[in-house]
Amino acid sequence: MTATRAPIVLGVESSCDETGFGIVSEGRLLGQGLASSAAQHADFGGVVPEIAARAHLEAVVPTLRIALDDAGVELEDISHVAVTSGPGLATAVHVGLAAAKSIAWSLGTPLYGVHHLAGHAAADTLEHGPLPERSIVLIVSGGHTSILAVGDLVRDPIEHLGDTLDDAAGEAFDKVARLLGLGYPGGPVISRAAVDGDPTAFAFPRAMLRQGDAPYTFSFSGLKTAVARTVETLERAGEPVPVADIAASFEQAVVDVLVRKSVRAVRERGLDTLVIVGGVAANARLRAVAQQACDEHGIELRIPPPRLCTDNGAMIAAVGDLLVRSGAEPSGLGISADPSAVLHGAQLPLL
Repeated sequence: MTATRAPIVLGVESSCDETGFGIVSEGRLLGQGLASSAAQHADFGGVVPEIAARAHLEAVVPTLRIALDDAGVELEDISHVAVTSGPGLATAVHVGLAAAKSIAWSLGTPLYGVHHLAGHAAADTLEHGPLPERSIVLIVSGGHTSILAVGDLVRDPIEHLGDTLDDAAGEAFDKVARLLGLGYPGGPVISRAAVDGDPTAFAFPRAMLRQGDAPYTFSFSGLKTAVARTVETLERAGEPVPVADIAASFEQAVVDVLVRKSVRAVRERGLDTLVIVGGVAANARLRAVAQQACDEHGIELRIPPPRLCTDNGAMIAAVGDLLVRSGAEPSGLGISADPSAVLHGAQLPLL
């Protein structure tokens, strides 16, 4: 009797400025390739959609080859393809979707259109194994800051407990980095500057933490404005701007809100696991403060390694792998890009 071959899933990610391909089989990451166009956006202080889309076009083939080589497989070994079909920059999503459709069509393999944010949650399974039966997931990135109640990632509906009213946390990092002249992307440069700073030097606001505020809702626009006014006041007075202290104080303000709200969600839901994912989850201060808070309350904290926090193809392959093993129906070649897709489930419906 011939043994059934384990599925080998190729994931394709192009929602913003990273071109990612990942290869996963039965919950195990075989290999990945990643290209970033961040340097091309640095002069603009943020991602320019047209530049990102052109960079994706140039990176698709070489990045796919890197992933295949890293995994030690041939393209013909791929049994299923998963791709981010939303949300994201419209022009960028379309490039990855077109590439995934071309690959799936040429190989005659099933194609799954998946939600980008579900990919972030699935990234943790590549490091720590299956998610528990119920957990709270904090997704914190350049474009999204959300607290979710998650069961089976691909079978159960995903419940939004709270989102940001304005800037996402990562977006606030980018804007404050620009105010301080630190460059782009903001997360890494703020984190590096904050190492030598005093996180108590400036009492920046912690929004939405007062009694009566929505318990799981975020707002970072006021914090960004407070930093801008501080810098402006110092410059008008002819005083030096203490970049390290401002960076550390800003970073601490963001981290305090993220940790307090997400830990509160775990406790009020009677759960015991917090999963933190997304690009900002790579932040060392966030990891340390979250670990301390979770230890105090007997909560298990799961955060994937930094290489799986930023956008990547491995996380999309992880969702595809879960969908395949759950017996989900493929999306097919008719799947469309949905740049504004709301997260209700891991697999996006046909439009």
